[in-house]
Amino acid sequence: MTPLPPRAGRRCHNALNPLHSTVYFSPDLDRELSRLGVADARAAYFASRSAAMGAVGPGAVAAAFYNFNPELVARHLPAVWETADPEQVLAARTRAADTTLRRLLGEQVIESKELEEAAELALRAAEGCSRHARPLYSAHADLPVPGEPHLALWHAATLLREHRGDAHLAALLLAELDPLEALVSHTATGKGMAPGWILATRGWRREDWDAARERLLGRGLLDADGSLTDAGTALRTELEERTDLIDRGPYEHLGADGVERLTVLGRDLLMTAFAAGAFPPDLMGGA
Repeated sequence: MTPLPPRAGRRCHNALNPLHSTVYFSPDLDRELSRLGVADARAAYFASRSAAMGAVGPGAVAAAFYNFNPELVARHLPAVWETADPEQVLAARTRAADTTLRRLLGEQVIESKELEEAAELALRAAEGCSRHARPLYSAHADLPVPGEPHLALWHAATLLREHRGDAHLAALLLAELDPLEALVSHTATGKGMAPGWILATRGWRREDWDAARERLLGRGLLDADGSLTDAGTALRTELEERTDLIDRGPYEHLGADGVERLTVLGRDLLMTAFAAGAFPPDLMGGA
């Protein structure tokens, strides 16, 4: 078997992960959850992403999601399960994924052989995932694979996303980055969410953000203007490389040729979704 090129799995993840994430920025998810009586957007997010684990409480979700303020999580869980049970929420999320992808990609792409091929490759990659110490991945791996190719691709992208995400949390702990330090340092790379979005969606206050910056400054990871120092850049690089190592299973299982093909197909789909307005224009960057 041909060895995987460096960062091949990460590049593939970067093409597929946003396809999964489209649903969280879609009005379709809010509409579907509102029909169940879940009107708050944050409650909808927590419920829809955690429903595969069952009617869990705030502690489990704060731990598994990592970078949300536990106080925000506790405002919505477990109360949301009194309004809609996990099975209803999962069905609503699938309906939202269906309408979202159809709108963003268009019916011609939805019915294309390329999308069907991408779904087959992504599902094959997911066969190489492992369950140990991966609660979000494992919960989603228990769900049935949808029959329609675009939903099968979305399901596989979900599995691969949560598999890497669970691994990334282990790497964050080893790097000794707490939830906000992880967010601040990621934003400083230029590849993370803008601070305004983080504060609005993760439940942290500006003073929390500033305190995290001060801690990173004290460790020599940020400089006075909030940019990464050489040490900070090295830590973020090491962090991603450790995540690559722990997440290599699905991509080694798929093989170098399959990973390259899936990356190309995923990028084409992602560019179509981007062009259709899948994400807010001010979502990324900033300091």
